[in-house]
This record gives sequence, structure tokens and C-alpha cells, in this order.
Amino acid sequence: MDILKNYIDFTSLAHSVGYLLIAFVLFFVGKIMYKLLNPKINITSELVEKDNLAFIISYVGYFSALVIILIAAISGESYGFWNDAFIIALYSLIGIVLLHFSILLTNKFALPEFCIKKEILEDKNEGTGLIEAAVYVGNGFILYGALIGESVSLIEGVITFISYWAIGNLILILSSKIFCLWVPYDIHKEIEKDNVAAGTAFAGAFIGISIILMNALIDPFTTWQNSLIDILSYTVLGVILLPVMRFIADKILLKGRSLNDEICNQEKPNIGAGLIEAFSYIGSAILIVWTF
Repeated sequence: MDILKNYIDFTSLAHSVGYLLIAFVLFFVGKIMYKLLNPKINITSELVEKDNLAFIISYVGYFSALVIILIAAISGESYGFWNDAFIIALYSLIGIVLLHFSILLTNKFALPEFCIKKEILEDKNEGTGLIEAAVYVGNGFILYGALIGESVSLIEGVITFISYWAIGNLILILSSKIFCLWVPYDIHKEIEKDNVAAGTAFAGAFIGISIILMNALIDPFTTWQNSLIDILSYTVLGVILLPVMRFIADKILLKGRSLNDEICNQEKPNIGAGLIEAFSYIGSAILIVWTF
């Protein structure tokens, strides 16, 4: 019995090490794919020679999203090590490609008045770097929810995975448009002025909505009708409650001061105020997830 127990423990340990090695390989593949899909970016130059913090923030956000996707792929039900390895690799590779498409969609539809890559690479705009990192991480959360929700077959799982990503990005773009409407300043103008505080607040809102969407997607897939009802319900809830939490943060966390004034109505925008606003969005999203 002890020999059998030791064998089972050793097998489990070997599989864990194998999953870790797969994760390292996929990280390397993720780096190669980033370079292939962004051929004009000299990663070494941006990281070391230019000390481009905006790019570093974005780049870290990309790999953070990859970690989230890997965690989801590894966390599912086991079908044997080699089958698991195939599933982890397949979903991770699809996820990497979708992450890059997410940036294109955000640039074209959510923030169309300037080029995100230009702001990061040429202007070294740290606020834009935070936004791109938030797009990566937010999509990581959406893909996490899509992967954790069980599917009947691998083909159905892949279809659901990609479909949820598409629906999630549509909602994120619409939510970002709503955000731009109810904040009392021109978000495009402030970000283009290298206003890191405004970029921080926008990034926090993006991640907050993503967390809420992840929770809507995490339940096992039954029918598209049920899934869409859950997604829309949580989205409406988030869009309503996030500005309410911002108001509360304005009145309680920054008592006696105005978030708007601190973020955009002074010579040097207050990054701390932007961080407080971002926290109000992310914190309220976590509370929504845990209470509904």
C-alpha cells in the first residue's frame, strides 16, 4: 500500500513538473509570437536601451494575461497528462492570438482618436501603456471565464472560448464608450496629453468590467440564451454600479477634494487620484463578484 501511495505521489509530482515545463515553453512561444505579430517593435531596445516604462507596463500586462490563461487551462478536469498537455497548448496558443486581436479592436473602436502603439513607442505615454496592459489583463480574465466554464467536447469548447472572447470584447468596447460619456473630461484628450492619472482610471474601469464579465462566463455552458442573459445582466449591473462606486470613492476616499480636479484640472495630474479611482472600479467589481 505504501509503495502504491508513493507511486501515486511521484506520478502526481511528475505531472506537476510537466505542467510547469509546458508553461515555460508556452511563455517562450508567447514571446516569439509577440515579436512575430509586432515586427516593428525592437523589444530589447524598448526594455533596455530606451528604458521605455510605457512599453514595459504593456509588455508585463501581456504576460500577466498569458499567466491567467495558463492557470485556466491547467485548472480544468484532467484527461491524462498528454491529453492535458495538448489542451493546455491549444487553448494557450489560441489565447495568445486573441490577445493581439484585442489590442487592434480596442485601438479601432474603443480609443479610435489616437494610435495606442504610437503613444507607447514614440511618446512613451505611460497612461497608454497602462491601458494596453489593462486590455491584455482584462481579456485574460474573459478567457479565464470562458475556459473554466465546462463544455461537452473539445470542438464546442474552442468555439465557446472564441465566441465568449468576441462577446466580451464587444461589451468591453461598449462599456468603454459609456465610460467616456459619463466621465466629465475628454478621456482621449487627457490620455493624448500624457495624463497618466486619466490612463490609470480608464485602465481600472476596463479591468473592473472584465472581472464582472469573467464571473458571468465562469458557470458551465448550458445554452447560448442562458449565457447571454447572464452576461448582459452582469454587464448592466456593472455599468450601473461602477460609477456609483466612483462617486463613493470621490466623497469618502478623497473627502474634501474632487477626483476630476485632481486628475485633469491642474497643471500636474495627480496619479494618486487616478489610482484611487481605478481602485474604486476594481474593488467594486470584486465585491459584485463575491456578493451576486
